Parts: sequence; structure tokens; C-alpha cells
Amino acid sequence: MKRRVLIGSAAVAAFAGAARAQESFPTRPLSMVVAFPPGGQADVVGRPVAAALERIWRVAVPIVNRGGAAGAIGNASVARATPDGYTLLMALSSMALLPEAARVNGREPTYTPDMLAPIALFSADPTVLVVPSASPIRTIEQFIADAKARPGQVSYSSAGNYSALHVPMAQLSQAAGLDMLHVPFQGGGPALTALLAGQVNCLASGPGPIAPHVRSGALRPIATWGRTRLAGFEEVPTLIEKGFPDCEFYIWVGLFAPAATPAPVIARIRDASRLVSADPEFRRAMEASGNTIDHRDGEAFQRFYGEDAARLVRVVRALGKIE
Repeated sequence: MKRRVLIGSAAVAAFAGAARAQESFPTRPLSMVVAFPPGGQADVVGRPVAAALERIWRVAVPIVNRGGAAGAIGNASVARATPDGYTLLMALSSMALLPEAARVNGREPTYTPDMLAPIALFSADPTVLVVPSASPIRTIEQFIADAKARPGQVSYSSAGNYSALHVPMAQLSQAAGLDMLHVPFQGGGPALTALLAGQVNCLASGPGPIAPHVRSGALRPIATWGRTRLAGFEEVPTLIEKGFPDCEFYIWVGLFAPAATPAPVIARIRDASRLVSADPEFRRAMEASGNTIDHRDGEAFQRFYGEDAARLVRVVRALGKIE
């Protein structure tokens, strides 16, 4: 009986300690790593999320842009960070495919997806194919015809090899039998700048970063990678409806922590993420940037993340080694 009482007391103490950890977190500033330079999709979503968390927690949540290697450097820095909840990652969908890309190219991955714990999804939009408004290309049919007529000459920018801006263009190239020139940059922001500066012919981007330039008339959207037409881009056809059923790709943005982060702390961050999704200022910022809020957490995010990761790994294996 005495032993059972001691065990029971230990369990109660452990539960109380976990509860205190959840209730007290955070007690100091956090860092939210974005594995790309400013201006890309993860940055566009991450900044209003961080601002909302600051309002909720009353502590600073600065964005740390840690670009390089298509996001692998920043992703790995969080995967290997102290698992206390004070270093978070605002990740893109490419997070799941980069370790497989390393293996395909004969390298040891700098991190693996199981080193990061998914907390909450904030947005998941299909990529949009855009060209400069000065381009004579106005439809996807014209785009494909032009690329076939000029093999190796139609160029597109991306956030790096195997990035979330590269893979959808590789999908289209494979599906339509195109030979296009891939010009990788260190992030979505620089890739977009290159298009606006006339250095490349096109770009596949999440809707958020390109929306202001579409509204201003600087860029023209001609196709999307969604299963259905994208809100705000209803006049733009999907590649699926144009006869390319395998061209489906979503740039999602989600919050992750190191996998060994205590469950009560993860729960605390997850609870705050729900408040973020309902925060009026966050919702206004997302609308202004052209991003659709798609909040999921717990099992719903786990399931979405697992299914998408499996699809992306298949794409990387088909893409193969990049010299």
C-alpha cells in the first residue's frame, strides 16, 4: 500500500510539474526561424504569426531569416536546437522533401523530418505560374508552345534545387515534355525579384508574395497547381483542368519545434496558434498578402503533413540527381 501511495504521489508531482511548465511558458523571448531570405511565402506568413504571438504572450518573437541550401540550413538549425520551445521553425512544404533530395544526390541529410514536431498549419495554397505583364504569353497553351519551340531557353527562378518553387516546375516539365532553364536562388524573395527585374521568364510561387504584383499589373498569372481554382485567382485555370492530372502542388506554411520539445510546451504553442488564427490583425494581414488561412493542428495537421510528404518524396525520386 505504501509503495502504491509513493508511486501515486510521484505521478501527481510529475503531472503538476508538466502543468506548471505549460502554464508558465513562455517566460522569455522566442526565436522563429524562417529558412529563407525575407519576401518569400514562409516569411510573408511567419511575420504576422510572430506578431500575433507577441500580442498573446507579451514576449518578443523575432523572425530570424536563416537562408541557404533551399531551406535546409535553417530547417536543420531548428531540428538540432535545444528542445525547450524557444526556437521554432516556420516551415514550407519543401521541408519534408529536402532530406530525400540529399539522399538522391548521395549526401547525408543535415536533418530528417522526424527531428521536427509539427504544431500547426497556417496556410496551404497551390502554386501559381506567373509571367511578366510585358510577356506576350497569356495562356498556358501559349506558354507550353513557346517552351517547346525554344528548348533550354525559357527560364524560371526558384528558391533553390528541390525547393517548393522548383518542384512544381519540374512536375510541369515532366508532364508536358518541356526542357526549361532552372535558375536557383537562395529563397522565394530573390526568385521573385529576379522575375520582376526581367532576369527570368517565369516563376511558380505561392499566391501571397505575387498577389501585390498581380494587382499592380506587373505580373500575369496563367495557371495554378491546385485541384480546384484558387480564391482570388478564379479566372486562372488549373493545370489539372488543362490536361495535366499529375500537376498538383501546394505551398503550405506550418509551425514546427524540435521533436524532443516537452508535450506540455507543444500544447501551449498549439493553443496559442489557435488564438493566432482567430486574431483580427493576423487575419487582415493574411488577406492583404493574398494568403488563405487554413489552420489545422493535432491529428489533422499530422495527417495532412504525412500525406503531402509522401507525395513530395515520390516527386524528388522521379526528379533524381541534380548535377
